[in-house]
Amino acid sequence: MKSLLASKPVLWFLFLFNLAVAAVAPFVVDGAQGVMTAVGMGVVSLGAGVSLLRGRRRPVTA
Repeated sequence: MKSLLASKPVLWFLFLFNLAVAAVAPFVVDGAQGVMTAVGMGVVSLGAGVSLLRGRRRPVTA
């Protein structure tokens, strides 16, 4: 399961889908529930984005 979640396509899906839901949730769901949904989805999206950026780094060889 860990290797599946660390694959690039899954990370891109998590990043984009959760970012879209975080952007739309406050307008679709009223009140505190919409805000908390946006915050939760935003955290997941940021985590996936950080994992994508960490995967891009390559060791520098001289």
